[in-house]
Amino acid sequence: MKYKAPGKCPVCGERLSITKLGCPKCSTAIEGDFQPCEFCRLPEEDLEFVKVFIKCRGNIKDVEKELGISYPTVRGKLDTVIRGLGFEVSVKETLQEKEMKEIARNEILDQLSKGEITAKEATERIKNL
Repeated sequence: MKYKAPGKCPVCGERLSITKLGCPKCSTAIEGDFQPCEFCRLPEEDLEFVKVFIKCRGNIKDVEKELGISYPTVRGKLDTVIRGLGFEVSVKETLQEKEMKEIARNEILDQLSKGEITAKEATERIKNL
């Protein structure tokens, strides 16, 4: 059984480097300071999101349907991946995301007050924002 290499040090949180590579067939070993790919450092949850995002060709509506989450949640997950890859997310985009979450939250509460969804459904949807 093979395990995924951790991307961060469990002690200090610094990014880990790979220092030894080995061939499973002939046992050749190479030592040095190797950096894993940027995507290899992402947590499993972020990698799963990236796979769905690519499968849906970047169409956020399709990602929403595939994962059963709201637009603001998709944007939030995308921002998390962007940051995880070492890029910055502009403050303007973050504020827009917060506004979208608030709109989505209000829509869910409106549906609940009209009896269109149950309290349990509303709670789950708000949790997924």
